[in-house]
Amino acid sequence: MTLRTTLVWFRDDLRLADHAPLAAAAAAGGVVPVYVHAPEELGAGAPGAASRWWLHHSLTALGTALAARGAPLVLARGPSASALAGLARATGATAVHWQRSHEPAAAARDASVSAALEQAGLEVHAHGGAVLFEPGGLLNRAGAPFRVFTPFWRAALARLGELAPPQPAPARLRGPARPPETLSVEALGLRPAVRWDDGLAARFTPGEPAALQRLEDFLEDDVAAYPEARDRPDRPGTSRLSAALHFGELSPRQVLAAARQAEAAAPGSGRLRGVEAFLRELGWREFARHVLHHFPHTVSEPLDARFADHPWRSDPAALRAWQRGRTGIPLVDAGMRELWHTGWMHNRVRMVVASFLCKNLGLDWRSGAAWFHDTLVDADLANNTLGWQWVAGCGADAAPYYRIFNPVLQTERFDPERAYLRRWLPELAPLPPEWLAAPFAAPAAALASAGVTLGRTYPAPLVDLKRSRAEALARAAAARGAPR
Repeated sequence: MTLRTTLVWFRDDLRLADHAPLAAAAAAGGVVPVYVHAPEELGAGAPGAASRWWLHHSLTALGTALAARGAPLVLARGPSASALAGLARATGATAVHWQRSHEPAAAARDASVSAALEQAGLEVHAHGGAVLFEPGGLLNRAGAPFRVFTPFWRAALARLGELAPPQPAPARLRGPARPPETLSVEALGLRPAVRWDDGLAARFTPGEPAALQRLEDFLEDDVAAYPEARDRPDRPGTSRLSAALHFGELSPRQVLAAARQAEAAAPGSGRLRGVEAFLRELGWREFARHVLHHFPHTVSEPLDARFADHPWRSDPAALRAWQRGRTGIPLVDAGMRELWHTGWMHNRVRMVVASFLCKNLGLDWRSGAAWFHDTLVDADLANNTLGWQWVAGCGADAAPYYRIFNPVLQTERFDPERAYLRRWLPELAPLPPEWLAAPFAAPAAALASAGVTLGRTYPAPLVDLKRSRAEALARAAAARGAPR
């Protein structure tokens, strides 16, 4: 068989294991792995500041792994079509393989790049791997896309047996005899010029090896407690795998297979409920991608057309206070400060802060989605869009319009000892637990004893929770009365 040289275009699949494009290229002969930095081609999906930090370190880890196997990673700047065509000419490559992307701008880019490369005489091969099931292959009985999660996941569960097992990473790759020129990771300018990223580095280790280890540790130590612990921001009860999945350091098929193995290895240990709950979250990730594929306009417009003209308020000062954790509502402020310092926020708290922005402040969900996209290390266009529209009540599987998270009640239920609040709001830490979640309701004597002065040492609340809830209900009821 004649060996050939093939380009493997890495994008949001920064791993070696269970990587169909890499496996196909390795089987054909010589491999030239390449990453093209062209954020302008990704539209709303271009990485934000925190995601760029993760990308820098994930590319570093990928480059190390590829070099160790004999095929160094080539880094280039876009446009993608010209960069890939030029690299093919320089290496004699005759084909390009990549993993399909389902974000609207990325899919449009891929179609354009494919046409240009084929025009240049190159073979183009797009593979699956970003999702368990390709969008379009999982539809309801009427042949239409699912808009509600539960029937979607029920249909997916019925077909999990069709999936092939994940494939191991290639032990060795045939790289080019003379590696082409490459940029350094530093030259891409992904890390911040002003080094605000210490909090991210203290909490996270990007890259495929760390992701695999985290998955193993979670399934070994934490998954049994996951159904309850995942709702507790005061405890490390979540998997922390969202960024690894977003950047493709793990494939969803790898996560599914590892979870099933953990379940089978310890039957009756309490892992069954934990694995089911964990895989349901993997299902939400899958659902988000299918919804975005079928309804690409939801990046910027509500899926429920009745909310197209919703009377969102414009209040830049309130938005800024929310972004900085200065709303005067402790659970909201704690979550936003955690996000600012670490690039991550507990999922339950994400729902609370989003509800407060959209419902209590009456601000547009898109302003919150944009802030999350820039500040989360796991910022993901599909998840972000689905989540914010769910909270706002205008998207797929939308929460009932009357569901408004009460930050005080959420604190009492999920941060009962106020450990989460004390960690992120040290200025309130001296308050007794019964007043920490709502210092605005505390007696003057309790505030004075703790050294808390509302409006000076800690902000007075931007809004009254009860009154703003009633106003939100009135706005939403009016919107839902419009024809769909």
